[in-house]
Amino acid sequence: MGRFFRIKLRLRRFLRRHSWVATIVRSFTIFSVAFGGAFGFISGALSSHSGYDPNIFAIGVSFLFALACLWIVTLGIRLRLMRRRLRTIAMHNEAMADRNWELQEAEQRASTLFEAQDDLIVLRDLDGLITYANDAYCALAQIPRGELIGSTATLKVLEQGDTALESNGTRVYDQKIEGPLGPRWIAWREGLVRNDAGAPAEMQSVGRDVTDRTESERALAEARDQADAANRAKSRFLAMASHEIRTPLNGIIGMSGLLMDTQLTPEQTTYVKAVKTSGDALLALIEELLDYSKIEAGKIDLEHRAFALSGLIEEITELLAPRAEAKGIEIAAYVDERLPMQVTGDAARLRQVLLNLAGNAIKFTATGGVALIVEPGIWPDEISFLVRDTGIGIAPEAQQRIFREFEQADDRIARSYGGTGLGLSISDRIVKRMGGRISLASTPGAGSTFEVSIPLVAADSGEANGFTAPDLAGQSIMLVAPHSIQASLISRRLQRWGAQTCIVSDADVAKALLPERSWHTVLIDHTLGTPTIETFANAARIHTTHRIVMVTPATRQDLSASETTMLTGYLVKPLRASSLAARLTASPEITAPSLMMPSLVTPSTAIETDTESAPTAPAAAPPGLSILVAEDNEINALLMRSLLARLGHTVVITTNGEQAMESWLSATSAGTPYDLVLMDIQMPRLNGIETTKQIRAHESGGLAGQSGRRTPILALTANTLVEDRYACFEAGMDGFLIKPLDREKLEEALAGLAAARHVAA
Repeated sequence: MGRFFRIKLRLRRFLRRHSWVATIVRSFTIFSVAFGGAFGFISGALSSHSGYDPNIFAIGVSFLFALACLWIVTLGIRLRLMRRRLRTIAMHNEAMADRNWELQEAEQRASTLFEAQDDLIVLRDLDGLITYANDAYCALAQIPRGELIGSTATLKVLEQGDTALESNGTRVYDQKIEGPLGPRWIAWREGLVRNDAGAPAEMQSVGRDVTDRTESERALAEARDQADAANRAKSRFLAMASHEIRTPLNGIIGMSGLLMDTQLTPEQTTYVKAVKTSGDALLALIEELLDYSKIEAGKIDLEHRAFALSGLIEEITELLAPRAEAKGIEIAAYVDERLPMQVTGDAARLRQVLLNLAGNAIKFTATGGVALIVEPGIWPDEISFLVRDTGIGIAPEAQQRIFREFEQADDRIARSYGGTGLGLSISDRIVKRMGGRISLASTPGAGSTFEVSIPLVAADSGEANGFTAPDLAGQSIMLVAPHSIQASLISRRLQRWGAQTCIVSDADVAKALLPERSWHTVLIDHTLGTPTIETFANAARIHTTHRIVMVTPATRQDLSASETTMLTGYLVKPLRASSLAARLTASPEITAPSLMMPSLVTPSTAIETDTESAPTAPAAAPPGLSILVAEDNEINALLMRSLLARLGHTVVITTNGEQAMESWLSATSAGTPYDLVLMDIQMPRLNGIETTKQIRAHESGGLAGQSGRRTPILALTANTLVEDRYACFEAGMDGFLIKPLDREKLEEALAGLAAARHVAA
C-alpha cells in the first residue's frame, strides 16, 4: 500500500510538472471512448443480423442519455466543490501573500535597522566564514561587504580584555581595535544563532563602541589612585605635622605642669594656668585633625569588646562635672534599668562621641544643665543616647549644616565660643561607621537634644550587675532641691525602684510637708545653703530615717560640724546609681561617720568611698626604678628627667639611638641592667625602632642571660597612626606613651612596673 501511494504521488508530481502530457492522454482517451462507442452502436444497429427493434433501441438510447445526464450532474457538483476549494485556496493564498509581504517588510526593517546600527554585527558559519556583516563592521574593517562575505577576515586587535561567560552561553569580552579614526574599544557579545530551519547554527558577534566609557573608567581609576595617594600623603603630612607640633607641645604642657608644682605668686599661677590651658586647647585641635584625617583615609577601626554601659556613662558625667560646675550648671546621667549592664562594642569611640556632644552642650549652656539619658532604642539591640541641654539652641536652617566639616551654626557663635567645627562631623562619621545614626532636635533659645542610636548587643559575659537595685516599694522619698535636671533624673530613678518621690524647691514648704507622712529618706541639695540645710535637717530628724545631703567635690569640704551631726550621709554629684542604692539601704549608724572623712579630690573617688567607715592606710611605695631615656629633644629630655626624678626613679638620658644602645649594653654587661627603657621613635643616627630591634637581638643572643629577664621598652612617640603603633610592637616594644605625656598615665605605668619588679624580687 505504501509503495502504490509513492508511485501514485510520483506520477502526480510528474503530470503536474508536464501538464501537456496529461492533456494529450486525457484527449486521446475521451476521443477513443466516444468514437468506439458510436461506431460500435451504429454498426450494430445497421447490421442485417442485429435484429433491430425500435422499442429496444429507444430504451437503450434513453438509458445512455440518462447516464450522460447523470455524468453531467456529477461533473457540475464536482465543479462547484472545486470552485469552493479554489475560493478557500485563493483566500489562503491571499493571507499567505499578506504574511509574506509582512515578513518581507519586517526583514527589510530588520536589515535597515542592522545597517543603521552603530553596533558592529557579523555572522560567521562553523568554518569561520563571514555570512553577513553590517555597514558599521565594514566601515571599521575598511573592507567592502562583497569582499567580506565568504572570507575569514578579522579586525586588528591591539589589546585583549578579560573574557566572561554568562549563564546562557554568551561570551562577553572587550577588545581594543585599530580603526580608521584611531584605536577604539569594542565590547563584544558572541553567541550561536539559527537563521534557517535545518541549517547549521552560526556565530553572531555584536560589538559596541565603548571607547568613551572605557576612557572614563580609566580616568576615574587614575583619579581614584591619585586621590588615594593624596589621602596617604595628607595622612603622612598630618602625622609628621602632629609629631613636630607635639614635640614642643610636650615641653610646654609638661614644663607648665612642673612649674605649677613650685611656689608661685598668684599672678604667676594665673599665667602658668593660661599657658597650660592654651597647650591643652592646641592638643585637642591636633587630636581632632588627626581623627578627621583617619576617617577621611578610611583607617578608623572599631573594637568589639564587652564593657559596662552604666560605668561608661557615669565616668563621662564625672569627667565633665568640673567644667559644668565651673559654669554654674548641672550635669546628670540616667541609664534605664531595662538595658543590659554589659554590652559589646567600641567603648573608646562611643566615649569620644558622647564626650564631644556633652562637652558642646556644656559649652553652649549658660543656665540650667545637661542631661545624658540612655534608653532602649526603637529596634532590637539598639540603644539610644540622648544628650539634652538648656542652652542657646540651634536654628533650623543650621541643624544639618553643623554636621559638615569646619561648619558651625553661624559665624557669631564661632567667634563667641570658638571651636573648629570638626567635632560633630567626626562624631557623625564614627556613629555611621558603628552602624548607627545621629539626629538633632533643637529650638533656638530653649536648648537642644542630640540622639545617638547605635546597635549594641548584650555581652554574654556572665558577670553580675555592679549593684543590686533596692526595692523601695511603698517608701516615700523627698528631694529638697531646685527644680533641676539632677533632681528630675534622681526622682525618675527612685520611681523605677518603686519609691514615691516628691520634689520640693522651697525648704519651708518641705518642712511643712514632713509631718504629713512617714518619710524614708530626704535628699537635700547643698546649693540651698548651710543655714537652710541645718534648719531643715534639724526639723527632719524625727520624721525621716535617712537625711542625705548632695554636694559637689568642691563643696564637700564646706560641710560644717553642725551639719554632720544632723545628717546621716552625703552623696557627691553627679550621683552614681550604685552609691545612691548603697546610701538608701545602709543603716544610719554606719553612714553617719563617713561625713567626717577628709575632702576628696574627684567625684569618682568620693562616690566609691562614701560608704566606707574609714580610709585605709597607704601601702609602702616600691623602690625606684633604673630608667634609660632615649630622647633627642633637650626640653623633652629635661622634662622626663624632672618627672621621673620627682617620682623617685633613677634616670639616664641619651640623645640618640647609638648612645642608648651603648648605655644599655654597658649596664647589662656590668650586671646592673635597666628596669625600663623609654625610647623616642624619631632620633638621629639610629631611630628608636632600629635600636629596639638591636636590643631584642642581643637579648635573644644570650647577652641578657645574666639577668634572665627581658628589658621592658616603652615607645615615646608623637605619632598616633595605627601603622606606627604596629611598627612599635613588631620591633619588640612592650607599649607606648603618646606625647604630650600625661603625668598620671606615666606614673601609673611606672607604678605597675615597680610593683611587678618588687614582687618578683
